[in-house]
Amino acid sequence: MSKLLITDTILRDAHQSQAATRMRTEDMLPACELLDSIGYWSLECWGGATFDACLRFLNEDPWERLRTLRKALPNTRLQMLFRGQNILGYKHYADDVVEQFCRKAIENGIDVIRIFDALNDVRNLEAAIKFTKKYGGWCEPALSYTISPVHSEDYFVKLAKELVQMGADSICIKDMANLLLPYSAYSLVKKLKAEVDVPIHLHTHNTTGTGDMTILKAVEAGVDIVDTALSPLGNGTSQPATEPLVAALKGTERDPGLDLNKMAEAAKHFRTVAAKLKKEGILDPKVLSVDTNTLMYQVPGGMLSNLISQLKQANAEDKYYDVLAEVPRVREDFGYPPLVTPTSQIVGSQAVLNILSGERYKMFTKESKGLLAGEYGRLPGTVNEEVRRKALGEYGKVITCRPADLLEPELHKYTEELKGIAKSEEDVLSYALFPQVAMKFFEARNKEEEKAEEKAPEAPSVEAKSATVPAVSDNGVRTLYVEDLTEQL
Repeated sequence: MSKLLITDTILRDAHQSQAATRMRTEDMLPACELLDSIGYWSLECWGGATFDACLRFLNEDPWERLRTLRKALPNTRLQMLFRGQNILGYKHYADDVVEQFCRKAIENGIDVIRIFDALNDVRNLEAAIKFTKKYGGWCEPALSYTISPVHSEDYFVKLAKELVQMGADSICIKDMANLLLPYSAYSLVKKLKAEVDVPIHLHTHNTTGTGDMTILKAVEAGVDIVDTALSPLGNGTSQPATEPLVAALKGTERDPGLDLNKMAEAAKHFRTVAAKLKKEGILDPKVLSVDTNTLMYQVPGGMLSNLISQLKQANAEDKYYDVLAEVPRVREDFGYPPLVTPTSQIVGSQAVLNILSGERYKMFTKESKGLLAGEYGRLPGTVNEEVRRKALGEYGKVITCRPADLLEPELHKYTEELKGIAKSEEDVLSYALFPQVAMKFFEARNKEEEKAEEKAPEAPSVEAKSATVPAVSDNGVRTLYVEDLTEQL
């Protein structure tokens, strides 16, 4: 077996999982030279919720973050997480928007695009795979891992083979809820390695305390690449920590060969970042505790906190365990969707409604109706048709085609709406994904630029120019501090 390759998530999923995606670019840059010299297979630094959080909470341009990181990390692959036809938003976009996003992400510095769909509906991955390949990116489709009567090892192996035929350069096992237990990981990796001829990449968390063991068994089975996070933001709801794994494999045939001293130096910096996030009340120490509720109810950590919040608002916290027990029942009625954004929120909200209304399916959320109508794609299992009829009515139509086939090209529409406001093609994409949030960001950015122009000294006369030294050197990095507290991620 060859050495194990490592993707470190310290710049993306680590702080998304532990600190609501609030790490700023300025917190990343001091460690970039060190990170770039460690020898990671890739650094995950973009996508997921970072795009939304940059615009909504940090008043940073996510595209500028990417360009800045690309300059600071010239020797390491940069990786992002991409939600298939949803891109980085929460609805399906037309293919022309998916194409433009793939193109601009790669142009601005992304090397590896990990693409997933909440339902594992390959039709929702088609466009992103095609355009990632078209513009020269490394294409890594993901298997959204879950446990149910329909999600067997054979199901995932068949799905992986299909994704390889579609153009996958590697396959990711995306265990977003830390449900993949060590011996199951060993068995699944063994089967995938026997059946597909591209690298297998494992992504898990340590929410239930089993993540380190899961990675170690996957390594024994021959997994090619694993996701870990530097220790200051590793473990708990994040990925297992990088340093212990590197130390454990030292001197073995799977030794990653990474420098623990350099990691210790980088970790020293991120400890100060973690301390700052704790002080700001963003990083709650609870995220580091082991929570086995995930194993019992298959409810990811983020979904648990969302359920608690909904029950608090309804003054019904005493119904918590009733709701937890209802989640698997709703999931079964809905055809066993994996519980990941957005299906986790849809199933969870419906379970809360069922319990609070005192009658199952007395009411349906708009999103529940959409899921049952096929708007999000093909549900993996058999849907309870009685529940579907109740949601959609006797003559409710169910979409059977690829949902995006029903969408007209829309990039031109967004471009027209942003005429005179957008300063780049990237601005148009920011607006397409998050219209209101992006517009607030553009307004704040324009005000900041106007202030800067007002403060700028008058241009010197032609005669004096040769003797004038520029007082300001603009390196293109601008961070605005205009808080938007009206919405939460």
